[in-house]
Amino acid sequence: MTNDRQFPVHTAETAPPAARPLMTGTQKLFGFIPSPMARLVTQPAVAGAFVQMNALWERASLSAAEREVVVMVVASENGCEYCVAMHTAMLTREGAAPELIEALRAGEPLPDARLQALAAFTRSVLRRRGDVVDEAWQAFRQAGFDYSAALEVVLGVATYTLSTFANRLTQAPLDPAFEPFRWTPAARDAWNEGGWSQLS
Repeated sequence: MTNDRQFPVHTAETAPPAARPLMTGTQKLFGFIPSPMARLVTQPAVAGAFVQMNALWERASLSAAEREVVVMVVASENGCEYCVAMHTAMLTREGAAPELIEALRAGEPLPDARLQALAAFTRSVLRRRGDVVDEAWQAFRQAGFDYSAALEVVLGVATYTLSTFANRLTQAPLDPAFEPFRWTPAARDAWNEGGWSQLS
């Protein structure tokens, strides 16, 4: 027995055999093995579950920008520094408006009304474990989201709760590729003392 929290850091060669295809796929996608995946494959079933859930999530009817809003809310709420940095990089690469990115990172209201309704709904799903407040539900519906989209948000929350919890548990460090987008929860927490209290 040991109290050491240093999880194994695997390569494609040292990963358990069941996880090696996951490592190969991740390498092709990013050009390197992100530090969370290098640790997550310690348990191939968990790594595989995330990859499969994420594949389903990417086929949701929500647009790519809408999916990123959900992911950023989950990552910020769960305090996953790695996920916020990585998805900031993805949003930046995709040409998202800087003011949208900054609002997502800070937990502030989004400049787009539809995306704001989605963010508030996602935050309420998280904080109230699915029993969203009526204000968030009504805003979500009035923004044009249907019942199917509501359940897709739950899929996104589930997928990235798995990821963010695992990243925090394994204490995966930020890779150099995402260092320019480093994030800490401090600004979000300061703003959330007032702005989102009605959704808690």
